[in-house]
Amino acid sequence: MAAKVNNQNETPLMKQYNQIKTKYPGALVLFRVGDFYETFGEDAIKTSKILGIVLTKRSNGKASEVELAGFPHHSLDTYLPKLVRAGQRVAICDQLEDPKKTKDLVKRGVTELVTPGVTLNDKVLESKQSNYLAALFHRDGQYGLALLDISTGEFMAAQGGLDYTTKLLQGLKPTELIFTKSNRELIQEKFGNQFYTFTLDEWIFTHEFAYDRLIKHFKVKNLKGFGMHDLDLAIIAAGACLYYLEQTHHQHVAHIKQISRIDENQFVWLDHFTIRNLELLHSNNPNGRCLLDIIDHTLTPMGSRLLRKWTVLPLSQTIAIQNRLNVVEHIFKQQEFAQSLCESLKQVGDLERLVSKIAAQRISPREILQVARALNCIVQIKEITGASKLKELMSFSDQLNPCRVLLDRIELELNPEAPAQIGKGAIFAKGVNAELDDLRDITTKGKDYLLAVQKRESENTGISSLKIAFNNVFGYFLEVTNSHKDKVPPEWIRKQTLVNAERYITPELKEYEDKILNAEDKMQEIEYQLFATLLNDMAEYITPLQHNASVIAQIDCLCSFATVSKANKYVKPLVNDGFAVALTECRHPVIEMQLPPDAPYVPNDILLDNDKQQVIILTGPNMSGKSALLRQTAITVLLAQMGCFVPCSHAEIGIVDKIYTRVGASDNISQGESTFMVEMTETASILNNLSNRSLVILDEIGRGTSTYDGVSLAWAIAEYLHQHKFKPKTLFATHYHELNELEEQNPGVVNYHVSTKEVGDKVLFLRKIKKGGSEHSFGIHVAQMAGVPEAVVKRSAEILSHLESERSSLNTKPNLKKIPASNYQLNLFEINDPVMKKIKEQLDQLETNSLTPIEALIKLKEMQDLLK
Repeated sequence: MAAKVNNQNETPLMKQYNQIKTKYPGALVLFRVGDFYETFGEDAIKTSKILGIVLTKRSNGKASEVELAGFPHHSLDTYLPKLVRAGQRVAICDQLEDPKKTKDLVKRGVTELVTPGVTLNDKVLESKQSNYLAALFHRDGQYGLALLDISTGEFMAAQGGLDYTTKLLQGLKPTELIFTKSNRELIQEKFGNQFYTFTLDEWIFTHEFAYDRLIKHFKVKNLKGFGMHDLDLAIIAAGACLYYLEQTHHQHVAHIKQISRIDENQFVWLDHFTIRNLELLHSNNPNGRCLLDIIDHTLTPMGSRLLRKWTVLPLSQTIAIQNRLNVVEHIFKQQEFAQSLCESLKQVGDLERLVSKIAAQRISPREILQVARALNCIVQIKEITGASKLKELMSFSDQLNPCRVLLDRIELELNPEAPAQIGKGAIFAKGVNAELDDLRDITTKGKDYLLAVQKRESENTGISSLKIAFNNVFGYFLEVTNSHKDKVPPEWIRKQTLVNAERYITPELKEYEDKILNAEDKMQEIEYQLFATLLNDMAEYITPLQHNASVIAQIDCLCSFATVSKANKYVKPLVNDGFAVALTECRHPVIEMQLPPDAPYVPNDILLDNDKQQVIILTGPNMSGKSALLRQTAITVLLAQMGCFVPCSHAEIGIVDKIYTRVGASDNISQGESTFMVEMTETASILNNLSNRSLVILDEIGRGTSTYDGVSLAWAIAEYLHQHKFKPKTLFATHYHELNELEEQNPGVVNYHVSTKEVGDKVLFLRKIKKGGSEHSFGIHVAQMAGVPEAVVKRSAEILSHLESERSSLNTKPNLKKIPASNYQLNLFEINDPVMKKIKEQLDQLETNSLTPIEALIKLKEMQDLLK
């Protein structure tokens, strides 16, 4: 919002600024003034707070003063990321003409509108994360979703219900979300403030407008080739994305070559609860590690971005999974092959984003050299994979295109020391352009040239004292003493007569003078032209370069799987079309990496199928590892279907198409939902979306309400899952030991417990599961281990003893009125204090019958000294 001023009295500069600001009311305008980017009015106030720079004022003629905050133009890459990450839309307003060539007010205009979801700036982008702009359109309970990353050209679309849309948004994490103004309240209700948002007019979200924009952009007659023709809502969202790019001044979008449909049948369903509960992308603990932290050993930024995508979209087709596993196995076993491949991958860099810069005509000379290095690496990777004899790797080799003509041209034409910015040094090598070479010779060998001219003319004329000099009046001239002026050729033009000499100019000297004085400007002009031509020619290679980047990213991910599998002793899973999940000595891949070296992870065996062990009821103490066991089962299946080896000694996995988890408390108080409400919402989502290949992980269902309500709900949910027609494989951890009764009544429900060992009054958690139910949760022992005061521990044990004696069955309510009254008394020696323990030991050792008064006083003094 611009400062409120009197338009009739404002300065010409501020009038120009306000006109531009009016066109971008929601954006913070960086207004180029000389060597600075300035902000005014409320923009200046925001900018100074976000960047921590000084807020001042400038005169605005008679109109008043206006707030001002600015920074040097060369600091744009430093300050722009801070503004964008603060959620600001930033309009960069540059000078459109050279101030030296005009006497009027310099023309200015917005050259780029940078938003959180639309930027090509390396300082704003995270190299290991995609930067998606998402468009969302809602109609009749269905959603169309499009995700576009302008920095890579990736464009995806999907259509489905709220759960599917939420899953994609949570998994792919767009940086910015756009939607219609009429959907504002709905989006706010469903997604809260999870994303930076921007609203657009209704007419943009129409099928006719979007369809027309898409077929024009892709230069096709229809969208059938993209599998999009029947997804009307997704088409509308995709069209809105392209419109938004145009509005943010991103017209160079030739790298957006296709749009792919996200088909939910191709991937394992991981709802957003599961992605959060399994800590796939982020740990719920500020100092914790997530699964991605463990498995990401990629060597290229594009590989890292793809691995993130694979983590939330595991495969659900056996053949595709087997292809990945075969490649991982080959790399895993062939150490020399793996080493060669990794060495080449390290040098590739971020080819994917460099290609986007080619399309946007924003790539630097030095970055083009990186494209050449990447192509050289691709030549090596093509040879390495082609010689492997493994069909999947040979397929990768066949797909790689070395772009030999482009590579040769870059290596031939570009200066190996090309600058990071145009105009900061020589871009092109010698021999590329004759005129450019001449101009460089002029600037570097000008003195030698003039000496050669002087020598030549002296020999030709016989004027031994001839010399060439320069001044600001005549430029370069020949000076001849009076004693030799009769030898001056007639074609020399006399310009000045001195007392003892004459000064002359020649056409050759004037031509050379023009060359040397204009050489720098001319050199820059020629290099600009050559560079523009090179960029235009490189644009022809966008498609093969993008495909190369895609293949390299896949190879990188599979190398990462092999690396982590080798380092952590994972095994190749047997993935098939059966229905059983059999894991031998299964471990949690994240937890085992955080244990100290002398504390090995205790593995466990898990068998789930559709018949004998369809539902496992798992009981056992708190802190015994039940939740870890649940999570590691789901993560192991997920890893296998990503194409990675798994943390087991043996694993056989029948394809799973949906993984559901309900683990841990997750209040949503900000939206008025309690822990129990969230728990039931997540559980309802699971029970309403089951399939015959679902894996369900439930932990402590029903604990958020009263004991009897909780037991009843847990019992009913377990029965429902067991008796459901799809027979979902289920792991159900609970403290309600009453659920052990289900095993007797329901074949296919099996009780397991986490074993413990009681040593005296202590309990050791063995973290090994055994068949059969558990009758104790040992919650009081855990409380004692946590440091709960001894009085509270003893009182709780007393109450527990009473309740257990009163309870004879599930339907018998214990008489709470008969619980003995509490008798808390302050006992100094129950305080966990070493000083008090010493005093207690001394008192215990005293023989009071034989103690004299003097000795008693001495002992009392010793105890007093201990307390000081």
